[in-house]
This record gives sequence, C-alpha cells and structure tokens, in this order.
Amino acid sequence: MGALALGTHQVWPPVVLAPMAGITNRAFRRLCREHGAGLYVNEMVTARGLVEGDKTSRAMVSFDVDESPRSLQLYGTDAASIAGAVALVVRENLADHIDLNFGCPVPKVTRKGGGAALPWKRALFARIVGGAVVAADGAVPVTIKMRIGIDDEHPTHLEAGRIAAAEGVAWVALHARTAAQHYAGNADWSAITELKAHLAGTGVPVLGNGDIWEPADALRMVAETGCDGVVVGRGCLGRPWLFGNLAAAFDGRPDPGNPGLLQVAATLRRHAELMTDDLGEFKACQEIRKHIAWYLKGFAVGSELRQALGLVGSLAELNLLLSALGSDQAFPTASLGVPRGRAGSPRKVALPDGWLNDAGDAVVDDEDAGLAALSGG
Repeated sequence: MGALALGTHQVWPPVVLAPMAGITNRAFRRLCREHGAGLYVNEMVTARGLVEGDKTSRAMVSFDVDESPRSLQLYGTDAASIAGAVALVVRENLADHIDLNFGCPVPKVTRKGGGAALPWKRALFARIVGGAVVAADGAVPVTIKMRIGIDDEHPTHLEAGRIAAAEGVAWVALHARTAAQHYAGNADWSAITELKAHLAGTGVPVLGNGDIWEPADALRMVAETGCDGVVVGRGCLGRPWLFGNLAAAFDGRPDPGNPGLLQVAATLRRHAELMTDDLGEFKACQEIRKHIAWYLKGFAVGSELRQALGLVGSLAELNLLLSALGSDQAFPTASLGVPRGRAGSPRKVALPDGWLNDAGDAVVDDEDAGLAALSGG
C-alpha cells in the first residue's frame, strides 16, 4: 500500500493519531512524533468558538514550529459556523488539514444533534461537509471521521460516506462502532470493508478505526478490510512509542517491542516536562495524573506509590516518586492486545426530540461553543 495523499502532503506510514479531548494536545503529539511517524491530529475545537474568538478555543489551536502537517479537528452543528471556521483557518494559516467530527458519542453532543447523531440528517450533513470543502477553497484538505451510525437500527456510514465523497473530502475515517456502543464491546471491522466497497470508484480513501491495540492489529485491519490507512486512539494511551512500532510494521522492519519500566518512567517524565512548557508546572502536573495509570498499566507498582503519583503536584515530586520505582521490569505481556482507557457501556443515545422520526433536514441548536473538552469519537 502507498502513502496517504493529504493535499500536498504524503502521510507515511498511513497511521493517524485520533483526536482525543484532553489528550492530543501539543505536548502529547510531540511525544508521539518523537517516537514515530504519521499524522497527528489536534484535540477537537468547536467551530463556533473559533469564529467568535473564544480564547479557550483559539488557544487549543496550537502546533510546534516543526509540526507538519498541522492537523486540526473541528466540531459543529451549523454549516455557517463550520464554513466560517474553515475560512478563518485558511485565511490565518492556522492549520494544513481540517478533520470534521461526526463520531463523538458523548450525550452532551448527540443531544444537540451533533457528533455521531448528525449524519442521520443527510441534507444538513451534506451542507456542513460541502460548505467546509468550499470554504477551504483547495488550500486545505478536509476529511471526516464518523461512526457506523446512531445504533444498530439506524446506520449512517454508507450514505454519509457517499455524500462526503461527492462533496470532495480527501478521505473518510470510520470508527467501526455505533454511538450506542460508546467504546464498549468489539469494533465491527466488517463495516469498514463495507464502506470501502461502497466508495470503490470514487477515489476517496477509507481509513479504519477501532480496536487497534498493537501493530499486528493495524496490519490485520488493512488486510481484512482493504482500508487505506488506520486511525489509532485509545491504544496509544500511556504508549506514545506505539507509533514507532506501527512505523516499523508498515515498513516491514522488525518490531522494536515495548520498553521496560524505567524507560516508561523516563517517557512519562518527558511527557510532564513537555506539558510544563505549554501549561506551566501546576497545570501540567494536574494533567499528567490521568496519564500515569495508563503508563504504569500492568507493572508491579505498589498501591501507595500509585496513589502518591496520582496526586503529584510538582516535577520535583514526580521525579522523586519515579525514582522510587526500584529495579527495571519488562513490559507486562498481560497489558498487550487489550483495551486501554475507559470503554463505558452500551447506552441509549441522547438525541433531540423527534430526531429519528425521519432522516430529513434539520436546524440544530448550535448555541454551546464551550464543548471543547469532549471525545473525538
């Protein structure tokens, strides 16, 4: 398989870091880039917040000077707001790639008809995607990320893929779960196969997402579904070196393997230092706490030390606690090939009143520009 074309950029290996709220900030993306290669997408930013000059939204559009291509995901439910945000990104040269979020299953989003709920309203979906492509005016490629549908009874991925291809997107990425699944259960890779076949002849690549925990999973997804690339989300939590392992797999090189405990601790420390550069020490130490359990997953680390690390308040304290880890340990094999992060549980999807009565047009409430801290789907 070849590199993924993204405007004037070529993405190799064909691996994309999924945007994850509170995770894929500039510091984490840099850490991943230091280990591997591919495309690293910024955490989701609300289009309306960006257009209206919301300081939090604007601050989230942050890239390293050597980060290329600069990849940004936008969320919105109003075509005018999204087109305006895309035009602003192009005008002010804020990013080199825009991804549109149609995969978020969080109730706060779907209740307003956004995220994974929106493709059910086909005309609205077409206006949003088409408007974004027009606003980009060929200067910045536009892609979409979506789910199979709202639930098993209301799939949307085939029709949404067809519409997006017709509107001129650079690729379509499919998380092979429904919104009702949240992150629970197994991803249905057959839906990726189905979408790839459905878009055959359009020239639009299909990327697969869901249950890629190890490099072998990525290669198997490509082999089984025929997809053109993979999107990796929870599998890299506490494992930024996974992108180096993925690069080796796609290049046909030997798997570098996973580091031992002391190297994991050094990577954790590097992560905290990078966040300190961006956020300041106090905020960085608050943020690193949620990563610590992922980094130490499966290692024999005492409960008292884990608890202390979960309350760390300074880099000096972090260094002191990490020095107490003792002798090195091999990476725990029990932590390989298994889910990471919170899966949640299957649930009824929160939707606007009457949303499922028909797939016709809709006007959606786009008032909340403060949805920054939400899942990328």
